[in-house]
Amino acid sequence: MGKVRIALVAILVLIALAGCSKEQKNVPGKQVRVSATGAYEKYFGPAPTTDKGTCYAFVIYFPSAKEPGKVVPFPFFTFDQSSLKKVAVERLLGGMDVGSYKGEFLQLFAPGTRILGLAEQNDAVTVNFSKEILAAKADAVVEKALLDAVALTLSQFSGVREVRMQIEGKESGTVDGKDVAMFLGHGGPLKPQESAVLHPSPPRLLSVTAMKEKGAKEVEEVNVFFDRPLEIKELNIAGGDNKRFDGEVYHSVFDMAAVLKPKAPSLFKAGMPVKVRWKVTDKVGRSAEGAGEFPLEVQEH
Repeated sequence: MGKVRIALVAILVLIALAGCSKEQKNVPGKQVRVSATGAYEKYFGPAPTTDKGTCYAFVIYFPSAKEPGKVVPFPFFTFDQSSLKKVAVERLLGGMDVGSYKGEFLQLFAPGTRILGLAEQNDAVTVNFSKEILAAKADAVVEKALLDAVALTLSQFSGVREVRMQIEGKESGTVDGKDVAMFLGHGGPLKPQESAVLHPSPPRLLSVTAMKEKGAKEVEEVNVFFDRPLEIKELNIAGGDNKRFDGEVYHSVFDMAAVLKPKAPSLFKAGMPVKVRWKVTDKVGRSAEGAGEFPLEVQEH
């Protein structure tokens, strides 16, 4: 892989997919291991390191489309400790339908559903959703998956012994003529069901994205994004003519991407086909390899 450098991620990290990564110009500072929940370590192994401040790793439990009633843990990172639990629920609310995961997870929350509040008291977390959530599919298996996803996502955090849900501030009664307690599994604390959790699949490549300065004509780097921290054993990035692009390749922050600093940046244009061949292993030993052609995305930062 050659020389390894750290890429600076300038946003709250959703596996670096929607954000801007930028090569670090100075000598990296002291590396500190990311603070991870037990659930993260169980499914994805030791957390990576960072020199960009205190970071937190956790998982979101997304409902499976292939096995109704089951949920799948997915890794996320944030620097925002003050609203960590709210960030987790917001990511669950937003769903996960990108890259190679398109169609794999159900979007259980009806359009327009919002978090009205998240309160913590005496080791209990209560999340209050807007009434739009009641428009979700009424299938009992689907509703149970929604409740399991919320309960498991919140109960992974230290000190949380009880998770409760409300709709418009209610755990019982009606909202717009619909029985709140019935939707919430008859009300009361949600009980996390570990038996509902499916183990993650082997690592996957998500996208190939080039980054450039705002207004710049040429890209700075080309990122091959994966779905979790991993070790890249082999990587080849080529054009549609199968000619390999020259340049140095680095690991990104959180070990979730390979970053190519191309010798000929003018070759990279939005939408062009990029062929990638890879072999990777994640932190718990799951290996994957493959080859594919991807349209190049270009983002500014």
